[in-house]
Amino acid sequence: MKGKRSNSVQNLRGPGFDDPLEGAVRTFIRELGEDPARDGLLRTPQRVAQSLRFLTSGYHQDVDKVLNGALYEVAYDEMVIVKDIEIFSLCEHHLLPFFGRCHVAYIPTKKVIGLSKIPRLVDIFARRLQVQERLTTQIAETIMEKIQPLGVGVVIEAKHLCMIMRGVEKQNSVAVTSAMLGVFRKEIETREEFLALVRKRSE
Repeated sequence: MKGKRSNSVQNLRGPGFDDPLEGAVRTFIRELGEDPARDGLLRTPQRVAQSLRFLTSGYHQDVDKVLNGALYEVAYDEMVIVKDIEIFSLCEHHLLPFFGRCHVAYIPTKKVIGLSKIPRLVDIFARRLQVQERLTTQIAETIMEKIQPLGVGVVIEAKHLCMIMRGVEKQNSVAVTSAMLGVFRKEIETREEFLALVRKRSE
């Protein structure tokens, strides 16, 4: 019996056999009733492990390093908005993707963030196991903390494969979440201006 088990394990050996994540994927495939040694699945554990590490790479990124050198003192006190930022994340409940658009706005006091850094900041938090509500809040609170603006507004519109592929199976459902801090929470005019700009589409 011992020798038979050894032969079975030997058949599964391949690139990255000692990688615990690849081993977990290999076990997952086997538990689904498939043969991880089958030709079409032989390299799947390696591919899935690489994919998961990329999709959760936000855990290993430092916000301060990303923003380093991208905070500028500017005499500007009007709304700054970056909209239609594509997001892709993994639902922590089912490990299925959710994807959509993120809209970020803030009103600076003394500092602004380099515009290209805002999508990178969004990615840091999106590339983790997430729920949309927490993702929205983390983006807003981080901007509020790092540049201390008068206020921050974040809106995310996303489709969740855990709703589309399983469960309620509603293909056109879109989840919308928002986080409003500072003047975006206190002043309805500021909030409405932001939401109107989000709703406005390019002609």
